[in-house]
Amino acid sequence: MRKLVTKSAQILFLKSLFLLLFIIFFTFGSGCIKNFEEESYYNIRDMDISADRIGAAFVDLNVTTYIEKSQGDTTKNTSLLLKAYSRESGLLEAQKEIKLGVLKKGDTKSVSQILTLPKTGGYDLRSVLFEENVQKGNGEIKVYNLDALPAEVRETGLEIPEMDFRVKEVKDGKVFVENDIYLTNEGRETSKDFRMLVKVREMDAGLLADKVWTRTGEIKPEATVIQSVNLTIPDKYNYIVEALIWNNDTIVEHGEGYIQLNPLIGVKDKNTTQAREIQTSEFENMVETGMVPEEKSTAEKSSTSGFSLPFSAILLCSAAILRRRFA
Repeated sequence: MRKLVTKSAQILFLKSLFLLLFIIFFTFGSGCIKNFEEESYYNIRDMDISADRIGAAFVDLNVTTYIEKSQGDTTKNTSLLLKAYSRESGLLEAQKEIKLGVLKKGDTKSVSQILTLPKTGGYDLRSVLFEENVQKGNGEIKVYNLDALPAEVRETGLEIPEMDFRVKEVKDGKVFVENDIYLTNEGRETSKDFRMLVKVREMDAGLLADKVWTRTGEIKPEATVIQSVNLTIPDKYNYIVEALIWNNDTIVEHGEGYIQLNPLIGVKDKNTTQAREIQTSEFENMVETGMVPEEKSTAEKSSTSGFSLPFSAILLCSAAILRRRFA
């Protein structure tokens, strides 16, 4: 009888232990026991858009996103991913990510990002917030009719990095100068064919010696071209040469160069200067020099360096004959 009671007690103990384990497992699995680290919650409260730069074909949009951490004491890093989707095709046009670090509970942070987009139609702009690799929030704002925005007049992309001057002829106190103007397109699209005014002004008196109108021509992105004009100036003076690029009635770019036919030099060991005599006629250069194509230059260099193949064969044959004769 005692054995039966003992066996029943063991069975009851095992049932109670199994039930206790089941309750513990169910409690942990259902999340009834609170984690010591409070989960984070974020809100994207607002988004603003402004146009930083409006070009002929592209626009730089400055998008500001306002992020609030409403709950959580985790110390995990966050990041914000900004995406731009075309409203016409729905395709992703551009995206940019920025690291924000750890945000504190109750903090509101404003984050500005710049996206460069084609100036066509409209876009859906979406900001997606991540904590480590987990998405925690998102916001969206729309922009319409970018192609209706007027381009900034001065944004041509053209620069004038350098000028060269060559004396072509000196006659009756006049100097005929060829002025080479280097034009570089730093923009992202082919430039328009702008008007360009080249002026020569005497340094001291400011009198205009000559002026010539020309055009820049269309220039591809990251390309440099040379536009040349002929100038006529009196000898024995110093000049400032100005190149002004016009977009309709507005000057959009300016470059300068100097021609000193009567330069001043410092006198050694004295605090005075004197004019240096320049024989302008000694710099006359009537020979026209054109740009040598890279392929032609390389071919000429390879053909002139070393012996040609037929000539080398003749030398080898001659050496063999002489060797037999004197053997």
